[in-house]
Amino acid sequence: MRRDYFTIDASNLDTPGVPTVAIDFEGPTEQLVERLTRTDGEPLASDEMDVAFRLQGPVEDDPEGVVAVTNRVTGEFVLELNADSEDVLKFIEAAREYGKEAGESHRYRIRVSIDGDQLLEQEKGTFLVYDANGDLLRHHSLIPSGVEL
Repeated sequence: MRRDYFTIDASNLDTPGVPTVAIDFEGPTEQLVERLTRTDGEPLASDEMDVAFRLQGPVEDDPEGVVAVTNRVTGEFVLELNADSEDVLKFIEAAREYGKEAGESHRYRIRVSIDGDQLLEQEKGTFLVYDANGDLLRHHSLIPSGVEL
């Protein structure tokens, strides 16, 4: 699946409500549906998926990066798409603040749609950020308290 088949949009960054990232796919659907589905035909659960952002340059330069959703069980990529680091880091900060104010362990929502039809919606608490060398940037990541990586 090509990255340009995906669009990403964030909401509830400056307003009340759960910060939400919506990913829409406009391409051949079979492979994405297969990647988002377990072998028993059910959609992957929230604890079976990880969300991360890999910068393509120094964070202080506001580079582009790649948002990746992976299958935690198999380690396979579910999807990848290009995104602006400033937007992603703003989203993570909004999710961090929402978690503090609401006392929620799930700090944001992710929705995946195909041509506008919602396929998956999950509440998440972790969003990891890596530099261009693959090193975890803890300060920029959304990591629930008590979680060791």
